[in-house]
Amino acid sequence: MPAIEAVGAEEDPFAPYYFQHEEQKICGELVSPITDWYDPNYPSVVDRFFTRYYYIKGGAPYQVLYHSNRICLICLAPTHPAYAEGIASVSYDVGNMDRSQNVVKGKAKKGGMILQEDTTLALLTTETGTVYKIPSCIRGKLVEVNTALQTDAKQLHQAAEGAGYFAILLPKIENCSDIISNLLTQQQYDEQLKKDET
Repeated sequence: MPAIEAVGAEEDPFAPYYFQHEEQKICGELVSPITDWYDPNYPSVVDRFFTRYYYIKGGAPYQVLYHSNRICLICLAPTHPAYAEGIASVSYDVGNMDRSQNVVKGKAKKGGMILQEDTTLALLTTETGTVYKIPSCIRGKLVEVNTALQTDAKQLHQAAEGAGYFAILLPKIENCSDIISNLLTQQQYDEQLKKDET
């Protein structure tokens, strides 16, 4: 009777590429493995490079992630009611203009649409049928929109902070101080939430 071969799990094709620590010395000192430096509480990209601001329109809060280079990501605030209602779709066709057709060129971002803070940037439809007009939140030039939301709007529910942005805007240097002064800081936003709860 022939021997029955043990059937095990298939070999992992990526095994050769996994990190394998090899003992190394520099100036006679052992170098610790890179995994020893892993910190689960390491600040996120947003924490390290952006400042959080908020804009409220029609009772719905929006988040503006302001980078030190003036680039601004326009997002839903964590407490936006669309999350509770369920996000069904996102469209950049706001009626008289399709924001997804915006094209910019060069370092000066020539050709970008100039938007005001209350300009409708996109339309978000929830599973309950509510349509939210996503505002630009700031005055600035439209650099790009997140076209991935048009095909998979539900990713907003799982996206890491900043990854689920609607658009990237670039304000003029001379307008930055005024823009920031018209937005809520994180502390002001938190205080507003406490007021709403009482």
